[in-house]
Amino acid sequence: MALPAELDHWQADLSAFLAYLKHERGYSDKTLSSYQLQLSAVASQVAEQANHWVELTETQLQLHISSCRKSLKARSLALRVASLRSFYRYLVQQGKLKENPASYLQVPKFDKPLPKNLDVDQVNHLLDFNTSEDALACRDKAILELFYSSGLRLDELVSANLQDIDWSEALIRVRGKGNKQRVLPIGRMAVAAIKDWLKVRRAYVGSEPEALFLSKQKNRISNRQVQQRVKLWSERQGLAQHLHPHMLRHSFATHMLESSSDLRAVQELLGHANLNTTQVYTHLDFQQLAKVYDNAHPRAKKKPE
Repeated sequence: MALPAELDHWQADLSAFLAYLKHERGYSDKTLSSYQLQLSAVASQVAEQANHWVELTETQLQLHISSCRKSLKARSLALRVASLRSFYRYLVQQGKLKENPASYLQVPKFDKPLPKNLDVDQVNHLLDFNTSEDALACRDKAILELFYSSGLRLDELVSANLQDIDWSEALIRVRGKGNKQRVLPIGRMAVAAIKDWLKVRRAYVGSEPEALFLSKQKNRISNRQVQQRVKLWSERQGLAQHLHPHMLRHSFATHMLESSSDLRAVQELLGHANLNTTQVYTHLDFQQLAKVYDNAHPRAKKKPE
């Protein structure tokens, strides 16, 4: 939501900030829209108190946040505070302010629900289906296995390309939030499922031949299509709860932690930006991450000989 014409002088710095986030930080369009929405709302409501962002004081910003407590949910209010802090940090970096007036804004507390996940038996049941006569079932099984095997986000899986997989080492390179890349192990059963999909994938190659997962329309599979197929298989396999891709990521994290108790390794594998304080000072090398993964993931462990 762009600001009205009479607030163009507010929009100028906001547009520059959004361009910085997009081109320098690699933020997604969804995140950029969220920043635009939150900061536009602030400008519209405080424009009578000041002529520009740089004129607003910490007290005025705090009063604005306090006035929104009744109209906004705690989570939305926290997002607004985070947007202001980030925006004003940018203005300081640009030399337009000496200090960040949003640094000490009070953020409302809210209860964060625990992520839902499947237990190991439920995952095994979900993935126990026959793909021998159905190419799309082959693809879907590879998708499900990869979600659970490597803890991928939906965007990461959809954007994966054939060349991202190192078959000799059973690794996949993914592009996460902020366009940050990380390399993840692929479990034994996920590798097998992906290879099965590649045997029948040629019939679906079209405009994006580099894409790992393709749709019936012969282009890269979309986020929405993946969500629909995950839901379809959860229903076919008789799972009681509605399943979405992120639940498989949560299941990956939960089962890895249960098996290894190595929180830092799991955080590295998930690609979280906000890590434990201890992780600022200690960084695991990939060899150690791979060792934790091989010893802990239920579908990565080798069969006993």
